[in-house]
Amino acid sequence: MHMNLGLSREHPCSYLQQKISRSLMVMDEELLSPQVYDALLAQGFRRSGEYVYRPWCDDCRQCHAVRVPARCFHPGRSQRRCRKANQDLDVDWRPGELTDEQHALYLLYQDHRHVGSSMAGSSFAETERFLLAGWSDVRFLEMRLDRELVAVAVTDFQPQSLSAVYTFFRPDMGKRSLGSYAVLQQIAQACCLGKRWLYLGYWIPDCGKMSYKIRFRPIEVRQPMPEIQDEKWIEQC
Repeated sequence: MHMNLGLSREHPCSYLQQKISRSLMVMDEELLSPQVYDALLAQGFRRSGEYVYRPWCDDCRQCHAVRVPARCFHPGRSQRRCRKANQDLDVDWRPGELTDEQHALYLLYQDHRHVGSSMAGSSFAETERFLLAGWSDVRFLEMRLDRELVAVAVTDFQPQSLSAVYTFFRPDMGKRSLGSYAVLQQIAQACCLGKRWLYLGYWIPDCGKMSYKIRFRPIEVRQPMPEIQDEKWIEQC
């Protein structure tokens, strides 16, 4: 399928200081579907709300798309500890419909992680626009402790893959590594449904808060090149 692409305006990079970023955007949003998005994920794209993009910066190639081959995954020692530490949580996959309870947790998380940013005070409608997409099969993985909502992992379901969109959780439960636990649950769900991959977005070597992604092994890293057709997925054992 032929799709029109366009370049965004340049803007300060959200992850690397002193860097200027821009994105290659899918312009034909009316053609998007879970099937089409599966193919775009394999080409290194990702979504934010309804928009599908991939980094396309002039002087930087640090954004590496990464995915876990679900059926080959073997948890490491720290991931086994994480799974054990959170076995008291109740987990449940819910339809992709934002609730007031989820939104309250999202604001609590943003207020702690992004103090003073627009995300910290986003309205219910703004949060919906960021997390959801009308063309995607979006589902929310809820995690509860004694019935209290403590974490949500927003996930896209495609024919061959799952894609981790965004995870938010109670800031005072950092020792539980709920972000990593969400990935473990997403990998388990991918295996249960016979999906080939869990996409984790972008790994940036020089960005410390992205380092957790590369710890899920084996993992496949897409090496960014000047031309999309020259890129390849390389397995990191």
